[in-house]
Amino acid sequence: MTKKRVLITGGAGFLGSHLCDRFLAERCHVIAMDNLITGSLENIEHLFHREDFEFYHHDVSKFVHVSGDLDYILHFASPASPIDYLKIPIQTLKVGSLGTHNLLGLAKAKGARMLIASTSEVYGDPLVHPQTEEYWGNVNPVGPRGVYDEAKRFQEAMTMAYHTYHGLETRIVRIFNTFGPRMRLDDGRVLPAFIGQALRGEDLTAFGDGSQTRSFCYVDDLIEGIYRLLMSDCVDPVNIGNPDEITINQFAEEIIKLTGSQSKIIYKPLPKDDPMQRQPNITKAKEVLGWEPKYSRNEGLKPTLEYFQNKVK
Repeated sequence: MTKKRVLITGGAGFLGSHLCDRFLAERCHVIAMDNLITGSLENIEHLFHREDFEFYHHDVSKFVHVSGDLDYILHFASPASPIDYLKIPIQTLKVGSLGTHNLLGLAKAKGARMLIASTSEVYGDPLVHPQTEEYWGNVNPVGPRGVYDEAKRFQEAMTMAYHTYHGLETRIVRIFNTFGPRMRLDDGRVLPAFIGQALRGEDLTAFGDGSQTRSFCYVDDLIEGIYRLLMSDCVDPVNIGNPDEITINQFAEEIIKLTGSQSKIIYKPLPKDDPMQRQPNITKAKEVLGWEPKYSRNEGLKPTLEYFQNKVK
């Protein structure tokens, strides 16, 4: 039987590299594409010896060519943390717009099914809680976070346009806070920041008064949800995340306890447009995909902490 061929953009990133592992485990031929602005070859170096794996060093904002057939395209190329997209705002907008357009054109030419990685950030600082897929969001298009939020919102609109106008098979996953091995310690997101500070014996930096909430999903659960969505018939956006909500203060205390650190929590001003609440409503994922998270936050934190301990050493 001929192997399905899968293109994963952002394939050297945190989520992209885990997707490479998953599709290789599903006996697919995997092509990872990444320009390595935020991704790292270290995440996929364990795959380079395999005949069913290829790596293309390429920026998808430029014309994308892949020889041969493609069955699936998963578009995960994009900076995903504030520290990155505030540093490279133009590239963030381009990968969400030009990159998405290029890949949708490639999917159309190859007759491939395409899944895009959208985000809970399309909801902005939400006025609805928890967030359902039907909520249109509360986004400031000209604020500092707008370069990421609007890139993802445009990406969804472009993908749906290709589906309705060209009949392209498309899927849209809205990803909520996810964690696990291969996250970058320096990417600015709350979980690696807290763990890195605790392991170095530094105080943990919370923004605002720490009462804002997040909901953390372990990466293995997320990858399973993405895989099920790709293989489903669901065209509409689907939230994938863990609805177990926690305040930043509670989470900081959890990390201090887990690491055995003597760190304290210090507070800095809340960044502009930072969401105060973030919790997915996953009713659709349960009903349509038969998916819900299996791992508790504590179960996921153990292998994640072990990964970061090796990095800090």
